Amino acid sequence: MNHKTLSIETSNKICTMKFTRPEKLNAFNTQMVVETQEALNKIAADDNIKVLIITGEGKGFSAGADLSDSTGMDDHSNDRLVYEGLVNGYKPSLLQIMNMSKPVIGAINGAAAGIGSAFALACDLVVMSENAYIKQAFVNIALIPDGGLNWLLTRTVGYRIAYQMAIEGNNVRADRCLELGLANKVVPHDQLMNASLEWAESLSKKSSQSLRETKRVMRMAMTHDYESVFEQEAEANNALHGSKDSLEAIQAFFEKREPNFD
Repeated sequence: MNHKTLSIETSNKICTMKFTRPEKLNAFNTQMVVETQEALNKIAADDNIKVLIITGEGKGFSAGADLSDSTGMDDHSNDRLVYEGLVNGYKPSLLQIMNMSKPVIGAINGAAAGIGSAFALACDLVVMSENAYIKQAFVNIALIPDGGLNWLLTRTVGYRIAYQMAIEGNNVRADRCLELGLANKVVPHDQLMNASLEWAESLSKKSSQSLRETKRVMRMAMTHDYESVFEQEAEANNALHGSKDSLEAIQAFFEKREPNFD
């Protein structure tokens, strides 16, 4: 499938999805919303892909929604236009990132603002360029954070810091994101993709079933109680124990070699 707002490259079981509207700092117009949703659905369903990297072309990861895109905005008969755009346009993509079975690494190359920051923080792992920042820009246009950011931020940094970020609308630089737990790593700008690809390559050698179930149960743990999560852990390991991957890992351990899960 040809995309006008994205590029997709796959090599050695690692897929890199890049937003390609650099002239707009990769802000989302209607076409980019649609293409992102289609691409993520296809990537999630591809068993040959073990790790996904999401990044942006140029100086920005994504500046959020393209406020100059007026597609459909002149439909004054629909007083649910914004709601439908968020729920039908962005929500499926963000849920796909969080729910797909493979790890998703956000390689944040520059500004991640507004809904763009939601895509960054929905990723399982985040590597930031030292030049990058996250910005809750909504207050500057008299709105509130959306894209699930009220959920993502409060669960990551707690209510007070999340609220401060939302009402101030300031740039949160990469080093501060690392301190707050919004990023896993901060690297020199020219090393961002190499660092992200090296991490992805390391993960691609892990057991797919272990990556899948760890992500599933940890995502579930964010909204469930201890006892429920304990039960899910037990069910998962009961199902995985004795599997082909598990037996290979045990054999490799005794043979003092790296396991081969291909």
